[in-house]
Amino acid sequence: MILWSVGLNQPYFIVVLAHSLHGRLRRIHVPYQALYAVLILAAIGAFSVFGFVSSYLHMVWKVADYNRLRAEVSSLRTRYQNLEKESKQTDQQLASLQLLANEVSVAYGLKRQLEGPSDISAEGRLAPTIHETLEQYDFLRSASLSLHSRRSNLLFQPTMLPSIWPLEGRLMSYFGRREDPLSGEGAIHTGIDISAQPGTPVHVTADGIVVHAEWEGAYGRLVVVEHGGGFQTYYAHLSRIKVAVGQGVRRGDMIGLSGSTGRVTGPHLHYEVRRGGTAINPKIYMRTTLAQYSHPIDFGF
Repeated sequence: MILWSVGLNQPYFIVVLAHSLHGRLRRIHVPYQALYAVLILAAIGAFSVFGFVSSYLHMVWKVADYNRLRAEVSSLRTRYQNLEKESKQTDQQLASLQLLANEVSVAYGLKRQLEGPSDISAEGRLAPTIHETLEQYDFLRSASLSLHSRRSNLLFQPTMLPSIWPLEGRLMSYFGRREDPLSGEGAIHTGIDISAQPGTPVHVTADGIVVHAEWEGAYGRLVVVEHGGGFQTYYAHLSRIKVAVGQGVRRGDMIGLSGSTGRVTGPHLHYEVRRGGTAINPKIYMRTTLAQYSHPIDFGF
């Protein structure tokens, strides 16, 4: 048992310790200064602990807020990259569609200049009448019938237009939007892929001049042939190149051997047709296979 005794005229406390069994008493004198010092130290310790806990909680909150902001920035960066990629793909698609539309218009004589004021709200109805529709039909029909009579007006010879398959094989991947086989992301395929065993002869699809015949990044070993009229053809992933830059080639000449060089998942030929630097669908120009090309064929329009 502990008893406190306070002396009124004494500068200390008296602590009396009494033993419960033996009844012995023991007195301890505790000066006021020592007690005040203990109380002050206890108060300082309490404030220190409180400050440490507060600082730790504040630091934890700041770290959590920083991690949240970093996650948001990463998410926004990913969204921006995806939007930028989709924008580029859309621009490529629009360019290809515009070029294809111009080709069809020029080839069939359908290109008419359509001009008018920027504000057409006062121009009246936009839907054509039956009479106008019939006139347009007659124009299209006459343009189609006169197509063969206008063959001689082409700017280049028919043999300069890509019109045969570059090799014998099966179409693996088509032109246009697809899922990239390596990254799994959406992408624009600027040509077509034709399956072929390594070493299969690759033939140029039109007359022209070789303007590129070397390694080119993801294309691997690449041959590019200039055909005139803005046309170029690309032959990628070759195992061997059989031509040199500046060499003239005729339709059907062998320019290399198929392979799996560059960024590929297996052996095949990547074939592109470009006009004005823009990739267009090669399938519309692949009129005949190499086996059929061995017979006389008229490739004119």
